[in-house]
Parts: sequence; C-alpha cells; structure tokens
Amino acid sequence: MSAGTTAMLLSGGVDSAVALHRLVEQGDSPHLFYIRIGLDGDGGDCAADEDIEICTLIARRYGLPLEVVSLHNEYWDNVMAYALRTVKAGLTPNPDIMCNSIIKFGYFEERWGKDFDRTATGHYASTWFDPDGRKWLATAVDPVKDQTDFLARITGRQLAHLTFPLGDIPKSEVRAIAAGIKLPNAQRRDSQGICFLGKINYNDFLRRHLGEKPGDIVELETGRLLGRHKGYWFHTIGQRKGLGLSGGPWFVVRKNVDDNVLFVSRGYDTDKQYGRRLHIAETQFITADPWADTPAIDGDGVEVRFKNRHTPDFIPGRIVRLDAPGEYMIYSDRDVQGIAPGQFAALYSPDCRLCYGSGIISGGSIGNSLTD
Repeated sequence: MSAGTTAMLLSGGVDSAVALHRLVEQGDSPHLFYIRIGLDGDGGDCAADEDIEICTLIARRYGLPLEVVSLHNEYWDNVMAYALRTVKAGLTPNPDIMCNSIIKFGYFEERWGKDFDRTATGHYASTWFDPDGRKWLATAVDPVKDQTDFLARITGRQLAHLTFPLGDIPKSEVRAIAAGIKLPNAQRRDSQGICFLGKINYNDFLRRHLGEKPGDIVELETGRLLGRHKGYWFHTIGQRKGLGLSGGPWFVVRKNVDDNVLFVSRGYDTDKQYGRRLHIAETQFITADPWADTPAIDGDGVEVRFKNRHTPDFIPGRIVRLDAPGEYMIYSDRDVQGIAPGQFAALYSPDCRLCYGSGIISGGSIGNSLTD
C-alpha cells in the first residue's frame, strides 16, 4: 500500500494508537489527524494539550505527519446545540452518536478525509461486504467494547470510506500490544463522558447554559412530595444516582416538562422503570433497509436485536413498521430498563453481527413525557 492513502484519526488514547500500529504493520503509512475542539468559549483545554503531546510523540515514533485540525465552531453549533435543545425539551440526547455522524465523519471527511482513500479510527467495530458488494457496519469481536451503537447514525456513504483496525481483537489484546511495544499511552485510562468534552462535568455544562429550575420530586404511585430537584434537564429516565433522596433506591420513571416535575418510583424491581415497547422515529438505515422485501415487517414483525443504551447486551425482540415514514415499534422479548425518549435505539441483525442503523425513541407527548 502506498504512503498517504489513509487518514488516521488519533485521539491520544491507547485504542487509536494501537489501530495506527496495526496499519503500519500492514505496510500503510497513514497521515495522522487530531481533531481539536476547544472548551466552551474556547478558553483553552489542558486535556487537549495533553492529547496532542501524546499524538506528537506517536507521530515521531512512526515518522508520520500529524496535522491538528479545528472543528470548534462546527462542534458547538451542531453537537452541543443539539444536546442543549434536546435536554431542554425533556429528552435524553446522545452527543457521542451525533459527534461521530456530524463531526468525525461529516465535517472532517468533507474537508480532509476526502483527499485520502480511506479514514481509519480506533473504534471497536468492523465491516462486512455482502455478495452484492455492499459494505455493512459489523460488530467487533469484543462485545463489551463494541461501539457500533455509537456509529449507528452514520450514512452508507460515510461507512464506505471507513476502516476499523481494532474490530477483530479484544481490548485486552490492545492493551497487551501497547505495553509490548512501549507506547507512551499504554497505561492511559480510557476516556469517559461526552465526546470531546474531556474533563468537563456534564451537569456543570448544563448549569452554565441552561441554569437551574427548581421543581418537585414526586412518588409516582402515591403522589407524595419527596423532595426538590434543581432542573429536570439534570435527570433522565432510569436514573438512580444524584436524586438526593433517602429510603431508596429511587429511580426516575417520568418527567412532566410543563410542570417541571420529576416522578420517581422506589425499589430495584419496580415495574415502573421497565418497559417492553419502544416507539422509534426518524429511523435511518446505514447501508440499506434490511426489511425492504420482507412483508412481515408490515404485519407481525420480524426478529431483531437492539440496544437502547451502550451495553454489551443485544436485546432480542420483534420490529414492526408503522404507517408514518421512518416510524417503527420494537416489541422487546424482555423488560428494558430506563427507556428514555430522545435516546437512539440501535438496530441489529438477529445474529448480532450487523448494525443496520438506528431510530430515535419517541415519548409520545413531550409535555407528559410518557415512556410506555
């Protein structure tokens, strides 16, 4: 493979560094990129400075060019604006999913990635070509680290340009490779939290932009006032920690945005925190609609696996297409905890091998925030 055919996105973490190492072992000489997103107000980001320093060390080690590119305005105008708009509506956003589709594989591809034959990342995912030559997003061999749910909103055109060097190895082997070749970030902890926000506390971010809006916390079954919250946007359906209530455990089971009320239910086994139906809208398939020629999708439904949050579990169920374009109903075979409107439901093949795409979980009336 000739030099310069691959754009490699480095993050400063061990995953992308090992992904780069595997490409080099295959004879590739990628052009390295680090996407810089400044903090709110662009007042500097120590975490990004540390990331860039590590990326620079790695680039020097392999004798490869590193380019630091900025997508600050695009990130805040799109991903963070989406997050704030969504939580203010009483919904639960997923900025990581939107960051991948809009920033990493949207603006980056349009401005830099397009000049290369492919773009590589450290995501735990893989791809598969069907007999017709179509490229599908496929899951990684490590089910715990699989990140296809974070990629479930990308387009087929974006996927066609992507490669995932870590899809066929588990995280333990990634760490072992990094330690064996003495990468500078071999022992660096995995990043947590929202894409690019680094060490920012998510609640602090919401407080800075949306402020506080004190309201009541009410027991759903009895209507009993249990306490006060500082704003419904600090809480999501299924949340247990951070409520400040005694005598629990207490789970958020509903939100009334109009009246600024959080409804909670007590106990790990309360049926109020579970559901078996997920109505999804704005469904987007990555490569193609897998059920386009399946009549049962309009009747009794077809077998599917899905995720409504980042988890190793692929939940079994059936999916039925509804009358409105892009709308489906998922009937889960088992109870699903914390079905939160605004979240994405990632859709998978029955064998959990392919990720078809995703839909946005609807809560019906936003004012009542019903989740059943």
